[in-house]
Amino acid sequence: MSETLDQGLIENWRGWIGREERRAEVLDADALRRFAAAVGAGLDVEQVPPPLAHWAFFLPVFPDSEIGPDGHPKRGGFLPPVTLPRRMFAASAMTFAAPLVLGERAEMVSTILDVKHRSGRTGDLVFVEVERVISQGAGPCVREQQTIVYRGAGEATAALVPVAQDAGPDDEAWRPDTVRLFRFSAVTFNSHRIHYDQPYAQGEEGYPDLVVHGPFTAAKLHAHATRRLKRPLTRFSFRAVAPIFVDQPVRLTGDTATGAFQAIRCDGAQAMTAEVG
Repeated sequence: MSETLDQGLIENWRGWIGREERRAEVLDADALRRFAAAVGAGLDVEQVPPPLAHWAFFLPVFPDSEIGPDGHPKRGGFLPPVTLPRRMFAASAMTFAAPLVLGERAEMVSTILDVKHRSGRTGDLVFVEVERVISQGAGPCVREQQTIVYRGAGEATAALVPVAQDAGPDDEAWRPDTVRLFRFSAVTFNSHRIHYDQPYAQGEEGYPDLVVHGPFTAAKLHAHATRRLKRPLTRFSFRAVAPIFVDQPVRLTGDTATGAFQAIRCDGAQAMTAEVG
């Protein structure tokens, strides 16, 4: 498929490569407790942190005047002002070198590593790679490389048709409902309308129902893998493959020998894959 985005525009966005943002805050135990509650983890966060605990901190805060029609912040600022209408948190790879200490100051340095354009069967795609390093005390505690994907509006997504599935003895079932989606949006300060505004999700973005947050699914997979391996993880990476919708069952499964884990939708399709170590 031929490129439809102007090359000069793409080169302008690539000018964001190398841009850096530094933020510091004291890590609040109650903020982490709210995050733990939202992902279904224990509330004694001082003793056992919830899965992907670093996502409870350094939340993006924008004034009301800078929110776009989809609920995301308006384009520009730290991230390049990509004009494609749909934005998704598509993948991440992270390593955990040391636990974060609550009540102490930490710093996060975010850097734009790359901006790439691809043109496939569904149209133009722009991938923005962002590195986030959270340091505290002697050095880095968490390193994460996120992939954010921008794409065109595309065609409407068909409703899922459930199929019978054979669950393994160690698989876990998860059925995210509207309350859980709201709580996760709240603790991550995520105002993207596809997670709470059904008429918008269906009418504007063509989904059959509210969409479950990719990071919410990632937190559930991280917790499932941790329970299966019976130890803290030192690395975790995931890739969102297909959307999950509210009030539909999800099967969390994986292989402890290979470290490969998956979230399986009610129609049998892989929604997310993960690798752990």
